[in-house]
Amino acid sequence: MSFWEKIKQTLRSFMNGRNGVDQLGMTLLWGGLALNLLSSILGSFVNRPLLAVVSMLLSFAGLAAYVFCIYRMFSRNLEKRRAENRRYVAFCDRQKKKRTQAVNRFKNRKIYKYFKCPGCKAWLRLKRGSGVVTITCSRCHTSFTQKS
Repeated sequence: MSFWEKIKQTLRSFMNGRNGVDQLGMTLLWGGLALNLLSSILGSFVNRPLLAVVSMLLSFAGLAAYVFCIYRMFSRNLEKRRAENRRYVAFCDRQKKKRTQAVNRFKNRKIYKYFKCPGCKAWLRLKRGSGVVTITCSRCHTSFTQKS
């Protein structure tokens, strides 16, 4: 077995039973990098004391993101780390869905009028030119009147 194979095997055995890298960990890593880069850009304005304080705070936040990322990678509490990652992925999926729906609403704004249900806040649409219509929400069954 070569030297590099021994190192790989040692690292594999060390990481066995640990969380490793997941989506939340990678986001923390890239977020820490972005915060540190922003901190160094703002830190170049030495003659501005407020920017120096903001730069220091951003640098500290970047360091905290790195430390939390490493803590999560080496953690042996797999259930808790996986639950955190599931919540993060679900949050990202919700945000992506909201952005996609907003783009679709914008694209179809000339054909449909979009509005929120007063009961459950679900987005509903009504074809333009229909006049005043009484609508029943399919989600919460709230009835209300809307002009298209």
